[in-house]
Amino acid sequence: MPRKVSPRSLRTGKFLPWNSRWFSDKDYAKTVAEDAKIRRFLKDKLSQAGLAKIEIERSGTKVKVIIMVSKPGLVIGRGGGGIEVLRDDLHEMISGEFELDVQAVKEPSLSAPILADRVKFIMGRRGRRYRYTLNEIANEAMARGAKGVRIEISGRLGGAEISRREHYERGSVPHSTLRADIDFAIATAHTRYGTIGVKVWVHRGEIEQ
Repeated sequence: MPRKVSPRSLRTGKFLPWNSRWFSDKDYAKTVAEDAKIRRFLKDKLSQAGLAKIEIERSGTKVKVIIMVSKPGLVIGRGGGGIEVLRDDLHEMISGEFELDVQAVKEPSLSAPILADRVKFIMGRRGRRYRYTLNEIANEAMARGAKGVRIEISGRLGGAEISRREHYERGSVPHSTLRADIDFAIATAHTRYGTIGVKVWVHRGEIEQ
């Protein structure tokens, strides 16, 4: 399995569940567009809350949006005010009844999207001083129980004139074992000298059936 292919796409439907669970015969295009709009909005809105996953379930006219974050307190807000504002915003995008469920991620260090956001933040703020911190992130994930971690960054690293690619790897990240539970995420860091692409793989062991 080359690294150009998302490891989740090969496992979804067979070993991993779909992030969108519904069936529509007539309004398929409309429903897909609505799901994409919801995901874009939540990624922008909850960028500081450690967003790990968004799941959408549809049954008839009812929609359930499940948000998994590392900092649920930032989403819920004081006295539940934050989640009420979020419900009002989502109500304008979703046609029909909907339910919002906020869940806490048990181990943020094993979530590829959360690690990718951390790397993106580091690359945007630290400039040339990023290597030590990226090694620390990989070591932290291994200490928390990961079987393997790979972090890959590409672009004008450290403000260099010529773009290049670097990777930081710990443990084992299998290419061909479909039963391996590999979380994957992509992010883009915006710096004063251009954009830097970020890819993160986290091997969490075998998928339990």
